[in-house]
Amino acid sequence: MRDQIELSRRYIPLLPSQSRAKRKGAGSRTWLVVSKSGQVSVEELGKQTVMRQNGITARDLRVVEPELSYPSTILRRERAAVVNLEHIKAIVTANEVLVPNPRDPRIASFVYDLEFKLSDFVATMRSDNSMEQSPTDTPPEASGSRCEEAPADQVDSRRGNSKPLPFEFRALEICLESVCKSLESETLTLEEEAYPALDQLSAKTSTNNLKRVRVIKGRLVALNGRVQKVRNEFEHLLDDDIDMAQMYLTDKLATLQSEGLVPEDEIDDDEEDVLLAGGAIDGNMSSKSSTVAASDLKPNVEELEMLLGAYFVQIEGILNKLSTLHEYVRNTEDYINIVLDDKQNQLLRMGLLISMATFMITLAEVAFSFLSMNIGVRLLVFGTYTQWFGAVGGCLVCSVFLYIVVILVLKWFRFLG
Repeated sequence: MRDQIELSRRYIPLLPSQSRAKRKGAGSRTWLVVSKSGQVSVEELGKQTVMRQNGITARDLRVVEPELSYPSTILRRERAAVVNLEHIKAIVTANEVLVPNPRDPRIASFVYDLEFKLSDFVATMRSDNSMEQSPTDTPPEASGSRCEEAPADQVDSRRGNSKPLPFEFRALEICLESVCKSLESETLTLEEEAYPALDQLSAKTSTNNLKRVRVIKGRLVALNGRVQKVRNEFEHLLDDDIDMAQMYLTDKLATLQSEGLVPEDEIDDDEEDVLLAGGAIDGNMSSKSSTVAASDLKPNVEELEMLLGAYFVQIEGILNKLSTLHEYVRNTEDYINIVLDDKQNQLLRMGLLISMATFMITLAEVAFSFLSMNIGVRLLVFGTYTQWFGAVGGCLVCSVFLYIVVILVLKWFRFLG
């Protein structure tokens, strides 16, 4: 009877609402979504939804899993860039940025910078766009006089500097800045702890100081390896122009829209204002979008190269600080080894002196034992022990004399310092 009940329970069909809830919860994760228009939202998205919307694979999605540990890398895909640098994990597209597990306290500052800077940039671009459209109320004479007063070089410079970075580069810059800040902070903390500990160890070689320096050296090696991985990823990306060209996601999207492969209504009005503000889409868009193709030999990647180059220099500075600290640790280790070797030599010299003294005392004891034997010795015939004491004293003096001679011979052959 009990088996029948269990069998019936096993094959009870689920209600439609229960099955939908089960499918919805399976593989879903909390994502922070920051759009190009500055809108910030926290959404529950499934793996299939994220892969389908951003054109990435399940392997790329595992790279940004907070529970998994992957080496630092920046993956270039057709419609997105998967960023995995230290604790920063994000999926950057031409229209939005997705950050998994935004409630993690380790990325609290990164999430704040992402929300604040992107939203502030959108507000600034909208205000600049409105100010550019508002001078229609001014009289033409005044506007003409102002234009005549302004030098041509300043006007050209303002026009050249008004072009903002694409959205994906602004998001990537925030990621790189957060990673560099984190590594710089850890390096400064390690320096503040390492240099006093190394100085104390140089002043006094003790077990506690050695243990402390050993822990600091382990942290130094681990941090140096992490910084080296980030540097190698930057260097690999800077050395390949084709990989950098693939990260121009906004230009790719503009090219697809111009070819009619992507409908233009996928971008809302606010995003168009941000793109059009400052000449983000101008006559050079077609030439730059053509550089995205892998067939070009020299793609135009100056913007991304300058962005990565600035943070590459910062990573190099952090790596130089760690190298200097590692060299200081190595010099301290050499000094401690020299001190320990000197102490060991002193102990060996002391052991040699004690051994020679023991040998000489043993010779004196042999002499004493020979004179103390119960046999017929002429020294014991007399009524006093004056001659016996004289013989014993002579043996002691001979032992001391031989000890001094041996020490001088050892110093002559430089066995003793």
